[in-house]
Amino acid sequence: MTASDSYLTGLIERFYFEAWNKRDEDCAREILRENFDFRGSLGPVRIGPEGFIQYMHELWVGLPDFLCEIEEVVDAGDRAAARMKFSGTHEGPFYGVPGTGKTIVWAGGAFFKGDGRQITSLWVLGDIDSVKQQLGPAANASFI
Repeated sequence: MTASDSYLTGLIERFYFEAWNKRDEDCAREILRENFDFRGSLGPVRIGPEGFIQYMHELWVGLPDFLCEIEEVVDAGDRAAARMKFSGTHEGPFYGVPGTGKTIVWAGGAFFKGDGRQITSLWVLGDIDSVKQQLGPAANASFI
């Protein structure tokens, strides 16, 4: 099986390009299982599509033009990993730091599980040190 043949790679592409980048909440509801489990280095644990959509809204307050770019996907059928690039213009509060107008960019890794139809879980690890450096000294107090 190649990555392009996998249902999970297709769901990952839709998750980032449609749900995140196009802000398509209906897509998120369609591709995320009802008890979807999200854990990320930029926020709390979220459960279900609605919990994740709430997280997206919270992130957009600080980074209204937030974008996700897939750099690579390694797919093993019901599990996949993606190497990611995230970016956005810091326009509003983000980790306790008021908007600076700066574009921030950081790398991350995303680890997905699926059930053959939907994404069941996602764990995202972002380069928090890079985010802190770009936001400045005030960000250090917000990251524990």
